[in-house]
Amino acid sequence: MKERLSRLDRVYRDHPIYYISCSTHSRRKLLANPTLHEAFQAFVIEAETRSIYVGRYVIMSDHLHLFVALPDEIDLSGWMKSLKNALSKALRACAVESPHWQKGYFDHVLRSDSSHEEKWLYVRQNPVEEGLASVPEQWPYQGERHALRYE
Repeated sequence: MKERLSRLDRVYRDHPIYYISCSTHSRRKLLANPTLHEAFQAFVIEAETRSIYVGRYVIMSDHLHLFVALPDEIDLSGWMKSLKNALSKALRACAVESPHWQKGYFDHVLRSDSSHEEKWLYVRQNPVEEGLASVPEQWPYQGERHALRYE
């Protein structure tokens, strides 16, 4: 077991790609709107100055999914706190009262390109599964900033 963990550390320590999901407090439907989408995109563009790259993402009414690659010196939990704070600021500007977010988030380190594709195919169906779009492409609160791929 220790030998396997050592091998995985070598393979995944340099800029791992994370699959992230986080939800609003009490699953309040706060997120699927143009203002929040713009705030998310601005945050993602600013993150690039620190070598943080967001790949595919979907913003749903009460949760969001994204793929992100961070350099080793950036703490994922700190970055997620910053993301939530930036989106909360946009919500407060729209007079949406706190609390906005559930504590914590779900993260998964991708270990293969097929893992990435499997997760994406699952999350891109969210708008269809929730009856918000007939096909995934109709959902306006999604995108891909960078083509993140497992290597």
